[in-house]
Amino acid sequence: MEAYIVGGYRSPVGKAPRGTLRNTRPDDIAVAVINRLLEDFPQIERNRIDDVIVGNAFPEAESGMNMGRLLSLMSMGTVDVPGTTINRFCASGLETIAVAVSKIRAGIADVIVAGGAETMSMIAMGGWRFVPNPEVTKTHPDWYLSMGMTSEMVAREYGVTREEADQFGYESHMRAIRAIDNGYFKDEIVPIKVQDVYYEDGQKKTREIIFDTDEGPRRDTSLEVLAKLRPAFAPNGVSTAGNSSQMSDGAAFVLVVSERALKEYNLKPIARLIDYQVVGVEPYKMGVGPLYAIPKVLKHSGMKLEDIDLIELNEAFATQSLVVIKNLGLDPQKVNVNGGAIALGHPLGCTGAKLTVQIMHELRRRNQKYGMVTMCVGTGQGAAGIFEML
Repeated sequence: MEAYIVGGYRSPVGKAPRGTLRNTRPDDIAVAVINRLLEDFPQIERNRIDDVIVGNAFPEAESGMNMGRLLSLMSMGTVDVPGTTINRFCASGLETIAVAVSKIRAGIADVIVAGGAETMSMIAMGGWRFVPNPEVTKTHPDWYLSMGMTSEMVAREYGVTREEADQFGYESHMRAIRAIDNGYFKDEIVPIKVQDVYYEDGQKKTREIIFDTDEGPRRDTSLEVLAKLRPAFAPNGVSTAGNSSQMSDGAAFVLVVSERALKEYNLKPIARLIDYQVVGVEPYKMGVGPLYAIPKVLKHSGMKLEDIDLIELNEAFATQSLVVIKNLGLDPQKVNVNGGAIALGHPLGCTGAKLTVQIMHELRRRNQKYGMVTMCVGTGQGAAGIFEML
């Protein structure tokens, strides 16, 4: 039995920790997106939904208590719909879609809401309490290496220069700004109502604002500005705040259904996940994960790189993005055509679902057929999924 994506939306992405969504909980952002998604399908009774699966990289505090189940309770109006939370760090949002597709193909579900949510304003990288295994830190301290340091290890091992990284970061911002100005993201974004707190004449006041545009891209950036930034992770390093992904807040979800549900509810399929593969790599250079995940998913699906029309390669860092593009011979004109995480942000567990929503909309806008979503993953993994527009 085949599985189909029939709809998908995302929130605008806020900058963490001081952006517009800084005081908005991840479950509240997620529920806004889920409710908007399900508005498109009034014929599906919510108690007929089989599962709500959410990806989250640090499922604690505001993201804790099995957020997937809480999302089902908050959005479905019934206790009947179960929910679960999945963590594959940066690939969590894509993993949830793959799990939903697998369950439907196995014949054990018909309708699943899948996606991801993260607010790095509330739960920063590493979570509230980092407790590494003492014995592991003695034998394999590199397993706990910070993401920033892994970017420097990749730059050193593969010979990426500061100038190349800054150029890549600049291009990401320019593409993102162009996409925003042309309204390319408008139809995929769910505006979020935000209660904003501010002070006027010494008085604390609140107001409701509508947040509907990604706030990461910097219109005032330039190669000259980027060149002046200090290395963020190592002395004389390559990675800076200007050529690394931004900490972000956001949510994104898709609705995945079976052939049976497609017919019963008279639904129109948008896309299907052809294949999804994950790999393991050395944790100290986790950024190269897509170098191995992309060939694996192409081989397993029986496809070639030339078949792929667009690629969303999550820009954890310019260093690792450049290594993947160069070493696999990816066409830069097919990769992150509307900018990437350096400009648009990287809300960790949300990102895989966010990029899926983006690539579906862009493929449809261009009337193209095949897209790939791929990313490196913390502690040394890579993930890649191939989507076909229908």
